[in-house]
Amino acid sequence: MKKRILVTGGTGFIGSHTSVELIESGYDVVIVDNLSNSKADVIYGIEKITGIRPAFEQVDCTDLPALENVLRKYQPIEGIIHFAASKAVGESVKEPLKYYRNNTVSTINLLELMPQFGIKGFIFSSSCTVYGQPNTENLPVRETSPRQDAESPYGNTKKIDEDIITDFCKSGAPIQAILLRYFNPIGAHPTAIIGELPNGVPANLIPYLTQTAIGIRECLSVFGDDYNTPDGSCIRDYIYIVDLAKAHVAAMERILNGKSDKQVDIFNIGTGTGVSVLELIHTFEKCTGVKLNYKIVGRRAGDIEQVWGNVDKANKILGWHATHTLEDALSSAWKWQQKLRADGVM
Repeated sequence: MKKRILVTGGTGFIGSHTSVELIESGYDVVIVDNLSNSKADVIYGIEKITGIRPAFEQVDCTDLPALENVLRKYQPIEGIIHFAASKAVGESVKEPLKYYRNNTVSTINLLELMPQFGIKGFIFSSSCTVYGQPNTENLPVRETSPRQDAESPYGNTKKIDEDIITDFCKSGAPIQAILLRYFNPIGAHPTAIIGELPNGVPANLIPYLTQTAIGIRECLSVFGDDYNTPDGSCIRDYIYIVDLAKAHVAAMERILNGKSDKQVDIFNIGTGTGVSVLELIHTFEKCTGVKLNYKIVGRRAGDIEQVWGNVDKANKILGWHATHTLEDALSSAWKWQQKLRADGVM
């Protein structure tokens, strides 16, 4: 019998790609999503890629009774990978209570229900935002690097959720958790069947970039060119979405195969290389041959100047490596955007 994994936020960008990797690794997948920033037809895309249709329940993870019904319906569930969260930095500055409600209550509900249904493994979608703005001497950040005050309510919810999970595990709860602090996921599945397609105006850089390149958006705004970086734009660690998805499978297998010797463990998931926003734009132009219309505007509230990660721990302990280049990731994002246009989606 296949081991069953619950994926919250599973029709979203990272969740859908992780669901594909789980299915292709032999797991039975149940997806829960409220569709606040995704579409249900992503399920068809997952089925088209894998040949297997995952179970899907349109449920909000802040709704405890509804979540309990899902866990009862699909038991036994071996593990949970928790993606469901509001995730736009700028929006979180404007609507902090929405972020604190969605991102912490959903986590508390899942943890509360896990012992009741004998669910042992919990993989949490954390973020490099917990490092805040690292001091230069702490770059690249390691898992042992100090967590800084968050630059946004979004970042603070990740920090709070990490504490909630850690405190719950330390209380003697019969679960093991792995916190994956990942950097900036980009790209799309190589089939161009699934990719990043947020509802409305994109909050993330790459879908806004590709929508600008294809003419949906008039111009891409680069938020600031006066940071203390080589070209003045923010620096991030951009990781290909499929590489990131595979890290979640490796983390879940570590727990379910009894290899994790800690109740809570933490891994950075990235490439280990920092790339500026302007470098990324120029790389996109080079690998696609498309000239991008962009302009420099003022800094955006909540943005971190520069952060990238040391990923030696994930390489060594999880046996996981980011294997794709920035060019690979950007080319796949452009292929996905072209597929959306060909299909009449946008």
